[in-house]
Formats: sequence, structure tokens, C-alpha cells
Amino acid sequence: MKLNEVILSPILTEKTIALAKNKTYVFLVNKSANKFKLKAALEKLYPVKVGKVRIQVEKGERKKVGRNRLLKKMPSKKIAYISLVEGKIDLFPQS
Repeated sequence: MKLNEVILSPILTEKTIALAKNKTYVFLVNKSANKFKLKAALEKLYPVKVGKVRIQVEKGERKKVGRNRLLKKMPSKKIAYISLVEGKIDLFPQS
């Protein structure tokens, strides 16, 4: 798996921005990525040292959509909570 395929995007919500103040960042990651691949990818992409990696898998739920209210299965996603020992990830770069 290539380096840019491991981490798909950061998740930016009110909760995750509050977590970022305590050096915990939240990313949407590839479904086949594991903790070791995530740690290696982050340490290569950013000048940080990763302490703890926690992974959460959210199963896709079934929703009723459309005019006829047909059931549709939403996609599953894998979320990684990454705690840093040292360094900082700049989610909002200044230009």
C-alpha cells in the first residue's frame, strides 16, 4: 500500500478540533490499514512522533432513501485516533 493511500483525510468536527488541542488527531483511513502502517505513514508525512493509535470501525447503517423509501446500505468507514508524543500536525495551514 502506498503512503498516500493509508490516510484518506482528516476529520474536522467540533469534537475533533477540541481533541487536537490535546495532541490527538482524527483521520479517515483505508479499510486495510493497521496501526503499524498508520504510525509509519504519519511519521514520514509530518515531523511528529506518534505515541498511541486507536482504530474504530463504523459499520454502514441501513437508511430509507428516495421517494419510495427504499432501503440503502451506507458505506462502512475506518477512523483512527492518533495521539502524538511530540510535534504538531497543522490541519489549518497559514498562507
